[in-house]
Amino acid sequence: MTGALRDLVIVDFSRVLAGPYATMLLADFGAEVIKIERPGGGDDTRSWGPPFADGESTYFLGVNRNKRSIALDLSDPADAATARALAARADAVVENFRPGTMERHGLGHEELRAANPGLVYCSITGFGADGGADLPGYDLIVQAVGGLMSVTGDPGGEGMKVGVALVDVITGLHAALGVLAALRHRDATGEGQRVEVSLLSSLLSGLVNHASAYVAAGVVPAAMGNEHPSIAPYELFETADRPLVIAAGNDRQFRSLCAALGRPDLAADERFATNSTRVANRRPLKCELTTALAERTADDWFAALTAAEVPCGPINDVAGAFDLATRLGLAPRVALRDPRRPHPVGQVANPVRLSATPPRYRTAPPRLDEDAAAVRARIAGERDRDVESLTQDPDAGGG
Repeated sequence: MTGALRDLVIVDFSRVLAGPYATMLLADFGAEVIKIERPGGGDDTRSWGPPFADGESTYFLGVNRNKRSIALDLSDPADAATARALAARADAVVENFRPGTMERHGLGHEELRAANPGLVYCSITGFGADGGADLPGYDLIVQAVGGLMSVTGDPGGEGMKVGVALVDVITGLHAALGVLAALRHRDATGEGQRVEVSLLSSLLSGLVNHASAYVAAGVVPAAMGNEHPSIAPYELFETADRPLVIAAGNDRQFRSLCAALGRPDLAADERFATNSTRVANRRPLKCELTTALAERTADDWFAALTAAEVPCGPINDVAGAFDLATRLGLAPRVALRDPRRPHPVGQVANPVRLSATPPRYRTAPPRLDEDAAAVRARIAGERDRDVESLTQDPDAGGG
């Protein structure tokens, strides 16, 4: 069984998170990804820690499996020529330098396209290549200026970032989608194109209902803690021992909730009869529900409400989340075996399931420059057994 993207070669100049996440997803489905890193230190995230696993940054390990590493100094003419040679043989290039950087090294879209007309060239920036070209593209900065922090946290509190670099992740997903769409066009026409994705534009798209409220109705949303601006009850509630989240998204679920709580009268109350009236009267509704929920523990209510088909769940830590996914048969973890490492490398499984060409976990994240000889041999046209091995045994190294 081979990967759906097994014939693709991607030269990856990106570092940190958005770009590496995009290319790892593509690599999981069979694409050969050659990671270009700066000599000496490599990708910035190689030094981001703690935590470390056997001396390696878990941040780097989390987004760089199934790749090969070669260290190239793009300011060196010989190394830049090597990079151009790789791009000339590639299906796609992914980069997330500040606008103009790749052009200074002779690696811009137009120059590479001249040598490889079918090349898909994906540029990931913080704020685009025009007015925002000089702005630093850090996830935290974009969360702040892009509005996400204004709708996160408690009402009236200071701006609060999301607990993970979510903008980078959303941007990486958009980048992978853009590359695949451009490759589809290339396969039909033979013509490559440039794909441009910015963190700010990706965040504005990812704000979904909040962004739509503004552009369609002029409503500027604000932080509401764990409440939802358009649905009630859809938030966190205290129980006898710890919090429980309840998400009754329609009238039927609300009636089921009230029945399970032993308060069917709440569903008949005109203040709570419809979602719109529940939103308008969310404060008295929450008081009524909290009083009922205080009678039992979160686990008791989780079982009872789930049986009543009311969406709910306790607040897990990350360990609890992985335990739940494991119990549900989602297989959220894999362990990549690597003879050069003392222990298997733990990895989060690719969340996409394909019935015919599922993701494969072929190789652990590379050491800096460890594939230089094989990559250079390929450029020189020599037989590269190591390259071939990446697709011959899709289960090699997997767990």
